[in-house]
Amino acid sequence: MFEIIKSGGLMMIPIILCSIGAMAIIGERFWSLQKNKILPPDLIPKVWKLSREKKLDNDVLRRLKISSPLGSILAVGLLNRHHGREVMKECIEESGRKVVHDLERYLNTLGTIATISPLLGLLGTVFGMIDIFSSLMEHGSGDPSVLAGGISVALITTAAGLTVGIPSLIFHRHFERLVDEYIVDMESEALKLIDVLQGDREVS
Repeated sequence: MFEIIKSGGLMMIPIILCSIGAMAIIGERFWSLQKNKILPPDLIPKVWKLSREKKLDNDVLRRLKISSPLGSILAVGLLNRHHGREVMKECIEESGRKVVHDLERYLNTLGTIATISPLLGLLGTVFGMIDIFSSLMEHGSGDPSVLAGGISVALITTAAGLTVGIPSLIFHRHFERLVDEYIVDMESEALKLIDVLQGDREVS
């Protein structure tokens, strides 16, 4: 494996760095985007119970805000529950934008890695082909096997770039879809919260 990497030349270094960065981001996002952390299943019943019992004081709301992304959005809505529907909705939307930004952390970087890794591989191949043809111009093409071997070495960086880029793209799309699903669920719960507190619907 080390010989293959060595044969790829200097362009293998940024490709390897991209692979390390991609693996780190994928691992971190899998850990951070667990559904139980984003949308705790017991959170909504707990909030409604506290609301019915009139126990939603500032300390409870502060703990709710730091408990999870959904808790952060609900806490902002509950904190402004006495200011009417429109104010509640605006505050929830502002909090939601911040939560979405946090959920999408590092996804731009992962998308960039997915895009540039194949290009780095292609660039390495181009450099390798330039070296091969420069050598041919100096020494001629007496042995076709040497030319074939040089081309295979030049293509190593393309293969490496694709090996990094394809999984990075797959996971980037997966995490984007996951974040979109979480956003829909949180919006639904936030709107339900507004309706219940404004007396437009009953708690289901």
